[in-house]
Amino acid sequence: MRNPSFASQEPQAASSSDCTTTAKSDDRFPPYAPYLKRFLEGVGISNPIPENYSSKDFYSDLLCNHLKVDTVRRGHVTCFTTVKPAITNALDGLHGGVVAAIAERVATATARTVVGEDKDMFLGELAMSYLSSATIDAELIVEGSVVRSGRNLTVIVVEFRMRETGKLVYSSRATFYNSPLVAKI
Repeated sequence: MRNPSFASQEPQAASSSDCTTTAKSDDRFPPYAPYLKRFLEGVGISNPIPENYSSKDFYSDLLCNHLKVDTVRRGHVTCFTTVKPAITNALDGLHGGVVAAIAERVATATARTVVGEDKDMFLGELAMSYLSSATIDAELIVEGSVVRSGRNLTVIVVEFRMRETGKLVYSSRATFYNSPLVAKI
């Protein structure tokens, strides 16, 4: 941690071992913006980022473009997804964060099939198992099923299987806590 008395001194030139630079830029974009833009275009994201990227459900738009609902019935939801470059990691496999986001979305939808609208739900735990990898253009079946649903607790399991072979590649368990809606004053 730096001593506050040194704050007024001129910054020293960065050595070759330093990770950050000390030069200040008056430009609107940071110096790494061209590299980031090239990376995003390289993985298939070339549309402009919306001005209000922190708006509610911004990432839902990204997920909804890749997740297609097949069936919804009490205690069970089935969806399909295809692995595209925009949602892969550096090794061309489905990114772990995307797997978790899809698992959360499917688990929430599955829980809502058994938990009434008169109850508020919140996700208390999401456990992920990454058993294998789904590469670009792989088609996955995502199935959510209720394991247990009680007055205060709902447990959901979400499985990701290869559509062609049925091989289990990712598995998730979500625990939701249910509580009656509280009247807002």
